[in-house]
Amino acid sequence: MRDVAIVAFAQTAHRRRTDELSEVDLLMPVLHEVLGATGLKANEIGFTCSGSADYLAGRAFSFTMALDGVGAHPPISESHVEMDGAWALYEAWVKIMTGEADTALVYSYGKSSPGEVRDVLTRQLDPYYLAPLWPDSVSLAALQAQALIDAGDTDEAALASIAARSRADATANPYAQLTGDVPAGDHLVHPLRTGDCPPIGDGAAAVILAAGDTARALCSRPAWIRGIDHRIEAHSLGVRDLTDSPSTRLAAQHAGAFERPVDTAELHAPFTSQEVVLRKALGLGGDTRINPSGGALAANPIMAAGLIRLGEAAARIHRGESDRALAHATSGPCLQQNLVAVLEGESAHA
Repeated sequence: MRDVAIVAFAQTAHRRRTDELSEVDLLMPVLHEVLGATGLKANEIGFTCSGSADYLAGRAFSFTMALDGVGAHPPISESHVEMDGAWALYEAWVKIMTGEADTALVYSYGKSSPGEVRDVLTRQLDPYYLAPLWPDSVSLAALQAQALIDAGDTDEAALASIAARSRADATANPYAQLTGDVPAGDHLVHPLRTGDCPPIGDGAAAVILAAGDTARALCSRPAWIRGIDHRIEAHSLGVRDLTDSPSTRLAAQHAGAFERPVDTAELHAPFTSQEVVLRKALGLGGDTRINPSGGALAANPIMAAGLIRLGEAAARIHRGESDRALAHATSGPCLQQNLVAVLEGESAHA
């Protein structure tokens, strides 16, 4: 087993629209920043992995265009996942753990502004029974929220307080899209109001992973990945208990999240109701700081928001603001796929 750490993290300032920017334009500043933080050059990276979605871009193999921002010549060791960048990070972590690389560049991006995200995300659903009905992502999240309310796990006031806390915390995040006193708004799909839902926007993020002494040489306080795991729920929503997330709990167990308390948790909860589910599944209490960055309610660039949760958790360790942090990423309707990582600072590692 090798010690692997996140040694650098960068992200864009997330915006509602970036019509003037291509995916390459969006990525280039982030890639330059994350490489500059370590002093590495692109040709010194052992492995590169990206996460994005062709459905968002509206064309096949769209990730090949983004490679122009990385520089694929001379030839590089490269891979891609049609998922949030958190899963690209998992693949890069495996690559380093096997000894095939000592460093890895992971990046992801998403431009949600050109299309109707609520319709696009229906393509994630079961193609025989659910997708033909075109239930959109907000309506499915509202079903989950109503199930939580019916079970007595939350109410509309509690959901509004989650949104208010997240947007208030985001005022300290210069990259957030929504900050401060954001009105709850009208019901978008009952019981979810506008403020319970994530903003639509464009953005990108990148991290660099490194192993052992290489990580220590590149970063004064690496964020060591003590455990990482991902699991998936049943594809059919009709056979799931939407008030719970067994896959998150199982991933957390295998990542070692329950061995000791965490002081910080960056949860990828695009809807306020999903934070309720995740806090219960992860057993998070009042001593854990939840989404100090503002979370996905403050900025939700699809395909990058999960990687950002890992990056934000790592950045707090880099700055000495956290010693043991949990990062979570999700994909699919109603928390269908979940990844959990536990990060620790050097003092905790010693």
